[in-house]
Amino acid sequence: MTDIFSLKNKVILITGAGKGIGNYLADKLSQEKAIIYAIDISFSNPNKILPTNLNQIKCDITSKKKFYNVCKLIFKNHKKIDVLINNAGLSFPSKSEVYGEINWEKTLAVNLTASYFCSLSTIDFMKKNNTGSIINITSLNAEQAFPKNPAYVASKGGLKMLGKSLAKDWGKFGIRVNNLGPGYIKTDMTKKSFNNKKTRMEREKQTLLGRWGEIDDLVGPCIFLASDASNYITGQDIYVDGGWLANGGIST
Repeated sequence: MTDIFSLKNKVILITGAGKGIGNYLADKLSQEKAIIYAIDISFSNPNKILPTNLNQIKCDITSKKKFYNVCKLIFKNHKKIDVLINNAGLSFPSKSEVYGEINWEKTLAVNLTASYFCSLSTIDFMKKNNTGSIINITSLNAEQAFPKNPAYVASKGGLKMLGKSLAKDWGKFGIRVNNLGPGYIKTDMTKKSFNNKKTRMEREKQTLLGRWGEIDDLVGPCIFLASDASNYITGQDIYVDGGWLANGGIST
């Protein structure tokens, strides 16, 4: 029987894979026998011995030309690009309600604009084979406003709608575009909140499963969206949030 969840020999590009969620996904998906290209401006483990199917490429994804050239090289080597995971993201919470212009521009440039142009680069190669899957890593902030971080909220909301727009435009090429939104996952980005006992417990209480997520909780949904198991799914939002968004906040 064919394994519809198989990633064997699928060529997968992951942006922001130098650390955190992207780095973890690169490791885990490589164990599924996919051919992984982890892309970032720098890597937290540059001297790590990598399996032969996991490649690290230094690239500033805010440069359209540089990222396109990376895609061109990958396609030359494999004659295909199967999956792009737009994972790269920045967050600069403010201490006040007045948010700085520099941090606004940096956040939008990476979280939204670069994701758009990375997607544009890959479509040139995906449509040659009339197939492809793009997975945008969004956030709870694509649905809910959190305080003092308008750039992050705006960028993730924009990325969510960008995914739906591209799904509409690119479906005719056999390309699927979906959004995967993590809830409160234990990462370097959320370390401060998790280490604050009061904040940690408040967020556990809001989550229906009563716990913070692990990065491992994102692996299964990524495999699903990258594999043939999701061949008829596009333009959708999947939230890996332990039930955060479904919780009306009413206690029994």
